[in-house]
Amino acid sequence: DEFISSPPRKTVRFGGTLTDILLKYEKGETTDFELLKHQLSDPDIKDAQIINWLHEFRASVVYLSKELDQLVSILLKLPWLRRSREVVEEYLGFLGNLVSAQTVHLRPCLRMIVSQFVPPRITIREDDVDISDSDDDDENLSENFNTCHRALQTVARYVPSTPQFLMPILVENFPFINKSERTLECYVHNLLRVTVYLPTLRLQILELIIEKLLKLDVSTPQQDIEDAEEAANNSDQKSTEEGLFDMEEDEERKGNKVVTSSSERMAHPLAERLDILMTILFSYIKDVCHVDGKLDINRTKDLYRDLVSVFDKLILPTHASCHVQYFMFYICSFKLGLAEAFLDHLWKKLHDPNNPSVIRQTAGSYIGSFLARAKFIPVVTVKACLDLLVNWLHKYIDNQDTGANAYCDVALHGPFYSTCQAVFYTLIFRHKQLLDGNLRKGLSYLQSLNFERIVMCQLNPLKICIPSVVKLFAAITRKYQLVFCYTIIERNNRQFIPVVRSGTGGDLVQTCTNPLDSFFPFDPYLLKRSKKTIDPFYQFWEELSAEDLENLKKPIRKGTSEDEDDDFLKGETPQNDGLVGIAPDSYESTTRSPVSSIGSPADCYVLYPQ
Repeated sequence: DEFISSPPRKTVRFGGTLTDILLKYEKGETTDFELLKHQLSDPDIKDAQIINWLHEFRASVVYLSKELDQLVSILLKLPWLRRSREVVEEYLGFLGNLVSAQTVHLRPCLRMIVSQFVPPRITIREDDVDISDSDDDDENLSENFNTCHRALQTVARYVPSTPQFLMPILVENFPFINKSERTLECYVHNLLRVTVYLPTLRLQILELIIEKLLKLDVSTPQQDIEDAEEAANNSDQKSTEEGLFDMEEDEERKGNKVVTSSSERMAHPLAERLDILMTILFSYIKDVCHVDGKLDINRTKDLYRDLVSVFDKLILPTHASCHVQYFMFYICSFKLGLAEAFLDHLWKKLHDPNNPSVIRQTAGSYIGSFLARAKFIPVVTVKACLDLLVNWLHKYIDNQDTGANAYCDVALHGPFYSTCQAVFYTLIFRHKQLLDGNLRKGLSYLQSLNFERIVMCQLNPLKICIPSVVKLFAAITRKYQLVFCYTIIERNNRQFIPVVRSGTGGDLVQTCTNPLDSFFPFDPYLLKRSKKTIDPFYQFWEELSAEDLENLKKPIRKGTSEDEDDDFLKGETPQNDGLVGIAPDSYESTTRSPVSSIGSPADCYVLYPQ
């Protein structure tokens, strides 16, 4: 009778109450303790059992000292997330009691919660080897993540020092970049959610995420992305053509093929991961800065400060990142004051002689690229920046042009050449707007910048700057009779001598690398999903037609009125999605344009006047 009336096997208890078992274990009696561990580790454990055990553990947390970390480890492995609401609530209560009574278990608790920030793996074993590499597409995933964040908030409420223990765990649990897109997406999304209720960690979490994004970015050069897209497009076209000769294939299937070929997936696997993560970052920036659809100035300023800090620490010193830096471009688009603050920040980096030369040069590149590409920056701001940059160039020439270092050397005068290139690049993109409305007044302004002195100085910036930029600058300044660059360009081409700088011991060392010969930071954005966020604010470059090139070679007549303005001046600033090639190396032939890369105006083959 006693056996028949006993509860089901799964709820059979051994050794009395939990307190009795733990006290016996302290005295060296381990039998009941081992049975307890076995029951808790049972994969078929029922909800009612878990609730009963947790209820007893909550009342006995005082006994769960460091010596019982094995038992606590088993408790933290209980499958509580995918159980009934009653189990979840009881488990959250247990976590709160445990960390408040025994802070020694704080780290294991945090590790357990953070481990749930990614989808569970589907386990496939073959000869005792885990060969699975796919995620369990659990429809309750979103709800599970919500529960994890509740758990983390519960722990943080009981232990105020949680953030400092949590951050190293977030770092060590960050998935490798070759993990699935879904895994990376979920982890980054959950990290950003943590910043909402643990704001003291926001800067560190943003640093962590952007550092990982940078590794992805520099691992996927623009050329590789373009090549992968081209190969995918060719493959799609080939399969579509083959389908045309398959008479059994119905029209609907053909239609599906077309839709698939033009999908938003990136062909390059790392670019696909980067695209997804950049989309999440842009969404986060928008959500933090807007409340009920309206820009919240204070929240936006706070986030801007954090992002500028990350920009200085990670982005500025990193060479050849193509996409990650656009988080600054995006937040600056919210309000002109932010864009001006960013330009001022870059200007201070550029003209501060205490900064390393490479940082100053990079700051110059960012200023030029930002002024040229950001639609939201008005002409008045462009003019203010040009005034600042050009005045600095003239002062630099005053100090250097007659001294012992008054010769062309990018190692000595890197920031000067970087600033020249920024000014030239800005003029190429913005000259129509600068001259719009009142041609005579616009020309007067450009003449006041005294480009002739900059171009003619002993430092010879036209020799160092990217050839495509030099050619377009020369064509535009000749058209408006601001300065005649072609004599200097031809002389530079004839000399064509590698830059020489002094090495250790006074020896002359030839250098064949030009630090300015790199794409501009805000070259066109290639990632298909996240570019939708950037494109509305982005100034595309329109490749010049043969007619435009012909017009560039015709100087404007003296006394031209606004109404006599030719076709080159009319119309809006060029906006076109066509991407064009970046210039070749400064030491390569200036008549060749590379097959690859994008962003800067291409070599335009303007014929030199005879």
